Amino acid sequence: MNPNIPFQTIDWSTIPKTEHKGETGTAFWQTVQLPGLRIRLVEYTAGYVADHWCRNGHIVHCLEGEFVSESEDGNHSYLTSGMTYVVTDELSSHRSVTKNGVKLLIIDGDFLKFQEERLS
Repeated sequence: MNPNIPFQTIDWSTIPKTEHKGETGTAFWQTVQLPGLRIRLVEYTAGYVADHWCRNGHIVHCLEGEFVSESEDGNHSYLTSGMTYVVTDELSSHRSVTKNGVKLLIIDGDFLKFQEERLS
């Protein structure tokens, strides 16, 4: 799917926050849903540990603070303000952990769907 998204601005102050409990701590999401595209401002409170391993693809940009993206295989990626990670659906089982809290911009959607390489 390749949706045509007209030019628009997002005033995050008008987007309501939804609360999502972690294993510990809480995540607050502000979500804009467009055809095939989801854009979120996400804040994790101090001591947040995600309550699940995620296999979805994301582009995650750290706006403030720092966090660890833990992989189920034991790898850890440390991200601080100004850093970004990118992963396609089904290519990682990961979860977020933060000691002091963090604010993230997270983008995901159809463009991150896993596609088998086709041999010709």
